[in-house]
Amino acid sequence: MRVVGIHGVGQTFKGAAELKPEWLAAINSGLEEVNGSTLGDGEFAMVGFGPVFRPDATRGGGDSPVDLDDLDPDEFDADEQEVLVTWWEEAARLAEAAPQPGNDPERDEEPTIQGNKEDTRVRAPDLVQRALRQLTKSRFFSEVSAQNMLLFGLRQVRQFLHAPDIKVKVLARVDEAITTDTRVVVAHSLGSIVAYEALCRDTNWNVHTLITLGSPLGIRKLIFDVLTPRPAGNVGASPKVHRWVNVADEGDIVALVKDLAPLFKGVEDVRVYNGWKSHNGSRYLNSKQVGETLAAALASGRRCGTSSRSGRRNVPTSACESYRRLGPTSRRWPSCLSRSPRVTAAYWLRSCRWVRHPG
Repeated sequence: MRVVGIHGVGQTFKGAAELKPEWLAAINSGLEEVNGSTLGDGEFAMVGFGPVFRPDATRGGGDSPVDLDDLDPDEFDADEQEVLVTWWEEAARLAEAAPQPGNDPERDEEPTIQGNKEDTRVRAPDLVQRALRQLTKSRFFSEVSAQNMLLFGLRQVRQFLHAPDIKVKVLARVDEAITTDTRVVVAHSLGSIVAYEALCRDTNWNVHTLITLGSPLGIRKLIFDVLTPRPAGNVGASPKVHRWVNVADEGDIVALVKDLAPLFKGVEDVRVYNGWKSHNGSRYLNSKQVGETLAAALASGRRCGTSSRSGRRNVPTSACESYRRLGPTSRRWPSCLSRSPRVTAAYWLRSCRWVRHPG
């Protein structure tokens, strides 16, 4: 598959087959906005890991409604409470700015959200409840239910990062979807954490571009500091890709740290406007900015190598560049092909559309 998508939280009861049409339609809308070639059904694969978090038989997990008065604050560690309070403070800041003249109504937060007046460094018994009561008013969380998004979303993040059995099952689904033909990985929300850790491993993949959407990767303590591999010197490891583009909406509360470049080398931070559905996956996917990034990565793949529809093996760009510099009588071959028979190398090089085989 040329493009692989990895969803975020809130998809506990949806599988890959259900999510694929939604994502593919949004991706193609973004590509059409930049006059790019759209993807066929056979060129896109969806990773659906939500069912990994689905309870087997008992109730009380997944997306079931939660009574805030019944919440046990001890279920949330200090880092999770800190993230909840930070989300609350950001929502309150947006609410305070909402009624001002000249603001875009599409950006207006619910003005009744009240800020936190107490010392947030103290773990008050009702801190979680107070934060969630205010966040449930948020327009930005209205489409997914703030309680479920925040409570179960935080729990899923914690489980993926700290429960080895969960991580193994989730990454196994990624391994099933990504092949050596995969050119781009697009990941939203929690999916960006999954994609990052998957692409940091030693694999034989040839992924060119990683696109992260509404990513919480930059949240210290809860996420950034416990990633695998661990950050060194306050800098995260680099995933094994040629390009990483991180897309965030200024009003996306989940993506608390909008700029990842200070934390990871080589990241390109891009802003997008999603209206009040600032964390919505489809609004990210159908944006011009994501369309441009996808089109560039896919065009690069067509210039050197073949698409997945041809069934041929992709030739690394470095191989094509090296071959362009070779004279027709030269016996020197690109180092990445040096162990292959001449006839096989010639076959691969013929598949490069922009390289003329000397015959």
